[in-house]
Amino acid sequence: MAGEARFYLDANATEPLRPEATAAAMAAFAVVGNPSSIHGEGRAARRLLEDAREAIAGRFGAMAREVIFTSGGTEANALAIHGLSAGGTMLRGATEHAAVIAAAGEGAGVVPVAPDGRLRLDALEEMLAAARPALVCLMLANNETGTIQPVSEAAVLCHAAGALLHVDAVQAAGRIPLDLAALGADSLAISAHKLGGLTGAGALMLSPAAATRLMPLHLGGGQERGRRGGTPALPAITAFAAAAVAATPGDASHLAPLRDAIEAAAVAAGGLVIGLGAARLPNTTCLALPGVRSESQVMALDLAGLAVSAGAACSSGKIARSHVLEAMGLGALAGEAIRVSLPWNAGPDHVSAFADAYLAMAQRMRRRAA
Repeated sequence: MAGEARFYLDANATEPLRPEATAAAMAAFAVVGNPSSIHGEGRAARRLLEDAREAIAGRFGAMAREVIFTSGGTEANALAIHGLSAGGTMLRGATEHAAVIAAAGEGAGVVPVAPDGRLRLDALEEMLAAARPALVCLMLANNETGTIQPVSEAAVLCHAAGALLHVDAVQAAGRIPLDLAALGADSLAISAHKLGGLTGAGALMLSPAAATRLMPLHLGGGQERGRRGGTPALPAITAFAAAAVAATPGDASHLAPLRDAIEAAAVAAGGLVIGLGAARLPNTTCLALPGVRSESQVMALDLAGLAVSAGAACSSGKIARSHVLEAMGLGALAGEAIRVSLPWNAGPDHVSAFADAYLAMAQRMRRRAA
């Protein structure tokens, strides 16, 4: 495949770097000071850090003083889960990201989802009444299917039961409208590299009520108002803010027709679209090819010059049966699906390349099975 064109269709694992993020990082690399130092160089670094904080807060409907910079989405989720639960019981959605599942632990109650992947609000209400949990964890958009969860409705139920609501918005940020206050969430986790920024930066945003209850996960030199110790990764954070400003929902709207065209091509070749009836991210589709293992599909498409993923590949480095699709009741299809996630700079050529490669793969696999 050397010299042949490749098409990147795994944006939900990481987005290509945006030029605005590159420029911001390069400018920050020229700043030598530590933001915690009080001399001139330190104050210059502090200005960059606080400008980035203001930009992130303004972009996602939070107060700047309640934006905590972290090393990424995993740490932001862990900080919220351990810092807001105060040792109390927790509930989480059945289709959460592995980072949330691990942080919540085996003792967390699991709220089921409907066949389209959306959280069952009736089950949440019943579990809230029975458990009276301290914290509920719910992702805004699923990383595998793109399904958008009824977070605002869940927030009302949580608050009526006296529970806080933490939202993993890592996949939603920059792709659909996202506003902490409008959602009614108490905390919100986002990640820079899912927006087109650098790896190594993320943020946890808090409501005023949650800010008074948060306990730090990492102690250190008092950075982030004592809520997250450690010297901030200034180039990654400034790139994060630049990417967040550039990645508007309108910027992603052109991806929905491309996604729909990919789905049409897959269905014509014998594939199935998972979660088709639910509201989904404009860039994401989950496609099952009955009888063909996910791993075989990923490898075949890779050889054809396309990068896609399957199951929990982005977190484990291995392809495993998808717990998300199992929670949706899809049985064997949970091991026969791939995720196609269009990057911010995708175009019609990505669609045509996928359509050709997927059809060739499906025909070849059917011949082998015959």
